[in-house]
Amino acid sequence: MSVPFRKELEKYKNINEDEILSKLSEDELKQLESVLDDLDPENALLPAGFRQKDQTSKPATGPFDRERLLSYLEKQALEHQDREDVVPFTGEKKAVLGVHNLVNNPKFDEGTTTKDGKETVKNVVKGEKVKPVFEEPPNPTNVEASLQRIKANDPTLLEVNLNNIKNIPIPTLKDFAKALETNTHVTKFSLAATRSNDPVAIAFADTLKVNKTLKSLNLESNFITGTGILALVEALKGNETLTEIKIDNQRQQLGTAVEMEIAQMLEENSQILKFGYQFTKQGPRTRVAAAITKNNDLGKTCWF
Repeated sequence: MSVPFRKELEKYKNINEDEILSKLSEDELKQLESVLDDLDPENALLPAGFRQKDQTSKPATGPFDRERLLSYLEKQALEHQDREDVVPFTGEKKAVLGVHNLVNNPKFDEGTTTKDGKETVKNVVKGEKVKPVFEEPPNPTNVEASLQRIKANDPTLLEVNLNNIKNIPIPTLKDFAKALETNTHVTKFSLAATRSNDPVAIAFADTLKVNKTLKSLNLESNFITGTGILALVEALKGNETLTEIKIDNQRQQLGTAVEMEIAQMLEENSQILKFGYQFTKQGPRTRVAAAITKNNDLGKTCWF
């Protein structure tokens, strides 16, 4: 595992900035000021009038005169020649875009005629036939048998899928987490849409602190709040095995503070290659995208 970028910044903590600045010449200081303005042109800590540096070297012509400036701008506008239209205006009325296609569409019915020749309905748009949506078949996994095989450390059991089984008791889900602490064969565990809550997430956080085999964990579409997610995040800071985790689509939003903790964890954990969660804030989303890209690049480098 490579040293995280954040830890490499420790060597710069004791640098004396004042000493460095005192050794710069006047031209170098002006150059530095220009670079800083380019880096942060909209510093929110500065008044609005100071956020944009002065870009002219001309001397001032006098005090600011608002009326004089408005008169000058009005005079310039009146004297400016109008630009010719690319397509001259002729006054001709145009049809609404798309109506021609709608009228010529076979689903657009001009009307229905009764036996006596009278039209009763006009200009009716026929609706499309609704396609039926079939429910997914029930999950065939035997919950109790899978739990016993995990406890027995069955070498043939590599993946466990409990997705969409909604009647698993919370204590049973916690038993799965406890059994995985000593299991050395299961690499993929999924319990999406199982009504899992914070106690279940905390139990799996304890699993991640000691398990050295699990590579993929799916906790999507459950009732886990920020408390449970933060427990998982804290556990992942020291986990060097898991490469994929999914926590999206919980009953309530996690919030900015939790998303920032997730971003920081992923910047420190170089093993996670896939993280399933839709971030609501731009800042954490950008940081996580960069961290995941870096982790995948490091993983590719290690394969050669």
